[in-house]
Amino acid sequence: MQAELQRLRADIGRLEQARRALEAQLAGSVAPSAPITTSAELQATLRRFLKQVGLIVQAEKCVIMLYDEETGDLVATSPALGISDEEVAKFRIPATQGISGQVFREMKPVLCHDAMSDPRTVNEMSALLKVRNSITVPLVAERKNAEDMVVERKTIGIFHAYNKRFAEGFGEEDVALLKSLARNAAAVISTAKTYIAVADEKRELEHTFQSMVSGVMVVSGEGKLRLMNAAARQIFGVPRGDRLGGRLQEVIFNSDVEDLVNNALTSGIENIRELSIFTPEERVFQVQTALLRDDDQQVSGVVTTFNDITELRNVERMKTEFVSSVSHELRTPLTSIKGFVRTMLDDSEGYYERDMQREFLGIIDSECDRLVRLISDLLNVSRIESGRSLELSLKRVNLPELIERRVESQRSYTSRHEFVVHCDDGFPELVADEDKVDQILTNLLSNAVKYSPEGGKVTVDARDCGDTVSVSISDEGIGIPPEHLDKVFLRFHRVDSMDTRQAGGTGIGLYLVKHLVDAHRGSMEVTSEVGKGSTFKFTLPKTQPEQEGSTE
Repeated sequence: MQAELQRLRADIGRLEQARRALEAQLAGSVAPSAPITTSAELQATLRRFLKQVGLIVQAEKCVIMLYDEETGDLVATSPALGISDEEVAKFRIPATQGISGQVFREMKPVLCHDAMSDPRTVNEMSALLKVRNSITVPLVAERKNAEDMVVERKTIGIFHAYNKRFAEGFGEEDVALLKSLARNAAAVISTAKTYIAVADEKRELEHTFQSMVSGVMVVSGEGKLRLMNAAARQIFGVPRGDRLGGRLQEVIFNSDVEDLVNNALTSGIENIRELSIFTPEERVFQVQTALLRDDDQQVSGVVTTFNDITELRNVERMKTEFVSSVSHELRTPLTSIKGFVRTMLDDSEGYYERDMQREFLGIIDSECDRLVRLISDLLNVSRIESGRSLELSLKRVNLPELIERRVESQRSYTSRHEFVVHCDDGFPELVADEDKVDQILTNLLSNAVKYSPEGGKVTVDARDCGDTVSVSISDEGIGIPPEHLDKVFLRFHRVDSMDTRQAGGTGIGLYLVKHLVDAHRGSMEVTSEVGKGSTFKFTLPKTQPEQEGSTE
């Protein structure tokens, strides 16, 4: 009997030693030396914690529930031991109900020996989780001061251990052990969530920094380049993988930028300038410096931003040229009108015969039409720029007749050009805005004449293409360089050459043509060869389905 008792004591000692070893191992796994900065690391740590808790207290199932401040619920979190992810997703309890709520509010452990008959477990999924007995302890995070004294306690959730193995239920020893372990787990979870939140915010800021369209770089007070986002690296040709940390002039090789940054560092004055930087093509940037200051308000660095304003400056330049061109285009017909009107008014003796006067009046009428077309174009461009759609006044349009009228009108302006018109036999009527189709034809024919100053053939080819009709207008003029073909329909864009400057124009004609065609749900294309001429082709649908029934 005595020998049996000694063996039992020895077995108990070995079990106690094993449990202490497991507890020490668990504490090490739950309180890792390196801070947890990702959700994946936290999950891995908690998975080890739950597995080892299950071994120590001999629980079949374990789950952590954290308090959701927005909803006031205790919410089960993955991972869990012996509980599926689907069951975890459904496990949510108001912090005012059941054993879970009691433990959370009172910050005291609760033992439950018969979960199925305990009224406090009605809303705690006991039946679904097949809970027989349980032990629930609070997860209390503590904040300590420099003297290692607890200055704040906060309950962040609770811990459930279900179904004691090899025994009828959990005991007070399990409670004491689980309280100790839960305290370590609460500290790790609370700290990890803080680290994770900071790490997530840092990653978000890094992503935002790298995604910025503007170039940004940070230079320290010692003149060393600390940070550059992707846009800044592209501006200065710094490969993405290159490490920073060298002096500014060793990385960007741009004396203007160096002077701007160094001036901010030495003078403590922020500045803004426009600089031309080759990237490798020349681009115009608005470069702005902002000072970084430490806690003592001393300058500790400079943040420099680079905003690409090349297109803005190009638009401003094109607008200036446009105003000049419009002034010229308005002045020319007005000068002609003024001259012929003054000539007729000064003819008090009837020097000019009736036929000559009619010719003068015809020129005046033609120049007035030219002014009306220009003003109409400007008004339509204004509508487009303000976001207002071009309203269509639909009617049935005889396209061949309209083409002939526009061609005849152009013949009156030139004696150097030969006009050739091809239309398919039996050409159908189409439903369209006749005035706007007239504008399209007028602009394209006018350009064909204008940009073939030496004369030549202007060919208009109209075809029936089934559900659509196409019209192409070709000239034998100066042509368009390949690099400008994809830009000719942009507002204010003009090919800058001696020939185009002599031809004049506002740079809005083709821009307006493209929008008028688009308003009809048509398409526009251009082909050209320098020195041989250009062909502009537009295609229009024969009908406008959503407006059928509104035609004349």
